[in-house]
Amino acid sequence: MQLLRIPEVRAKIGLTLLLLGVYRLGFSVVLPNVDQEILAENMKSQGGGDGIDRMVAMLSLFSASNIGMMTIFGLGIMPYISASIIFQLLGTVYPPLEQMQKEGEAGRRKINEYTRYATVVICLFQSFFWVRMLASGGATGNPVFLPGFNDLFWQISAAITMTTGSIFLMWVGEQIDEFGIGNGVSLLIMAGILARMPEAVRSLVAPVLEKGMPLGSPTGIERYVTLVILFLVVIVCVVMITQAQRRIPVHSAKHVRGAKVVGGQMQSLPIKINQSGVMPIIFASSLLMFPQLIFGMLASAVGTVPFIGTLATAADVAFKNTGGVFYNTCYVALIYFFCFFWTAVTFNPTEMANNLKDFGSFVPGYRPGARTAQYLERVMLRMTFVGAAFLSLVAIIPTVVVNSMSVDYLVASFFGGTGLLICVSVVIDLITKLDSQLVMRGLPTLLDRDTK
Repeated sequence: MQLLRIPEVRAKIGLTLLLLGVYRLGFSVVLPNVDQEILAENMKSQGGGDGIDRMVAMLSLFSASNIGMMTIFGLGIMPYISASIIFQLLGTVYPPLEQMQKEGEAGRRKINEYTRYATVVICLFQSFFWVRMLASGGATGNPVFLPGFNDLFWQISAAITMTTGSIFLMWVGEQIDEFGIGNGVSLLIMAGILARMPEAVRSLVAPVLEKGMPLGSPTGIERYVTLVILFLVVIVCVVMITQAQRRIPVHSAKHVRGAKVVGGQMQSLPIKINQSGVMPIIFASSLLMFPQLIFGMLASAVGTVPFIGTLATAADVAFKNTGGVFYNTCYVALIYFFCFFWTAVTFNPTEMANNLKDFGSFVPGYRPGARTAQYLERVMLRMTFVGAAFLSLVAIIPTVVVNSMSVDYLVASFFGGTGLLICVSVVIDLITKLDSQLVMRGLPTLLDRDTK
């Protein structure tokens, strides 16, 4: 492989793999004085197999963590992601931060510095809250700390240890960004998702080894062939939609520079169909976890009141049934809402139209300025609607696979949902950056082997 023959690229790949190995190794280092068996029992009892367990699984997926086992990397990279999202959103509504974003590299470094400080604060709050909840025993009353180590000192020590682990992961991600290949934070999340694959494969293979693959049975060969075909089709569709763009023609006006006439060229302004990426699914699925927990606690607290108890129980059942019409309708509605919200935050048609006007460019058939901004906004709304439909379809595919083919959710999660979108996006970004290394040296790229 030509990439491995380039010393600089080989060193970058080696460093990236080494840091990812260190990240995975950290999940084997548990916090001291914590009984992991009691912790596992508490997680199952508190969630009833659904609530807390499902929230922890979702947080673990998004944050590249294993918070359910209370390791030194238990919080994962989620605090850093949360801080980054907060500052990105503030940059659209807080003028000083918006001005800082326009200052180029110096402003970006200052915002990164503020993001790191915010990450430390979020880590301390989340870790201490989590440790205190588990130290009290929650609904079971069984503290996870060993006898004699369940005082405030050891709880603060555990919180500081988890905070340090998250800060170290943040540093690992930045080292990959600077000295390795790919986006560090994204690679950490993808590594956490792919680490679940061996367990998913085991859950598929174990019944086959036990019962064989007779036709028409739950472990029949036709079932596995269908799963493989479905997996390949979903992957191809996700890649196509992720890469799909609407190219708006842009014409640059002619102008004179000295004795030369420059400009007058026809270019294009690419706009992705899935402009918001995976964020709407993350926000929607996160919000849908809270009604289940809230209504569950409400049903337990006021179960003696007939009307309130019946209403709370019905709502709890509705949100627990992730394959039901009500849950999926709420899921799709939230995905559409967050798609339009995230696009409105990250895409400013007025600013883009002004930039085109400042550079002497215009969209054919539309006057520069307000008319161009209106056109871009109209195109973006249509693109966002299509992108939201795509995200909604991908989000409910795992549920459809679970209900129609009786597949474990761990296996079905690889057929769609957030994990698949993250992995596809990260792999595409990684291939693009590897290609850039080849282009710099005039070598054939991975995406186009015909490049000379």
